[in-house]
Amino acid sequence: MTRQTDRIVITGGTGQVGNALTHHLLDAGYAVVTLSRRPPASTKPQLRHLRWDARTLGDWASEVDGALAVVNLAGRTVDCIKTPDHCDEILRSRVESTRVLGEAARAAATPPKVWVQMSTAHIVGDPPSLWCDEFSPPGYGLAPHVAQAWEAEFDRACPEGTRRVILRTSFVLSANTGAMKRLRPLARFGLGGTVASGTQGMSWIHERDLARLFTRAIEDDTMQGVYLSTAPEPVSNKRFMRALRRSFGMPIGLPTPAWAVRIGSKFILRTDPELALYGRYCASTRLKQHGFEFEFPTIEDAFADLYGN
Repeated sequence: MTRQTDRIVITGGTGQVGNALTHHLLDAGYAVVTLSRRPPASTKPQLRHLRWDARTLGDWASEVDGALAVVNLAGRTVDCIKTPDHCDEILRSRVESTRVLGEAARAAATPPKVWVQMSTAHIVGDPPSLWCDEFSPPGYGLAPHVAQAWEAEFDRACPEGTRRVILRTSFVLSANTGAMKRLRPLARFGLGGTVASGTQGMSWIHERDLARLFTRAIEDDTMQGVYLSTAPEPVSNKRFMRALRRSFGMPIGLPTPAWAVRIGSKFILRTDPELALYGRYCASTRLKQHGFEFEFPTIEDAFADLYGN
């Protein structure tokens, strides 16, 4: 069987991570089917798209039957104000999409060989100084609660005999999407200084390394279980913002006190201030054991690639 007939089904395939992974898999020669509410921008011949609501079975389920792999990225963005309605949808969108994907996989005559499930590195919470890996206990709060429910549903949903991989993903760096779309102009014009104390940990990964890691999880039969998908060198917020400014040749950055972050996040950016005020230092023990080599191991490497300096 050639890669052109190896079908990979990606749910949430038109988001930030999904787009990067789709292009990486297409370049590697795979046939890709994306399931999402909106079609992808790409029109490559090896790419097909089916609409789904991430809650109910439909015609899309036939694509799961005989697929080499399914990759589940579906879930509402956490870049929002955490109202009760938003918190409920953040949880439900992840659990219900995993549940219905499992229904399709278990009903398939030929279930997928591997299911790669996205989760979040935020499962460890926001310890102020501890370094965390795959063996660290879960933390407290919305993100750990959602992550545990998400992974528990995956364990119930995945068919017997399908290899299971969970990638707990950290902050994904992409040039023009996600949080970088907001941080980039701040750094460019000298406003991207230290946030609050600047000591909060930032665990991150370049989008290309993340796409390579998802591909490795699909192709490597020895990968199984939980992995932290994060670069080997987490940094403080102070170092992160300094590296970002330097990538634009900006020598200064006005610091932002915590009170200003809380006001600006709520009334201007319409997002959760805790995304900037808290963090974690995570590094993967299991990826090192598997010998995975990052193309961008340091934050300076990553920003040099994304922004060219």
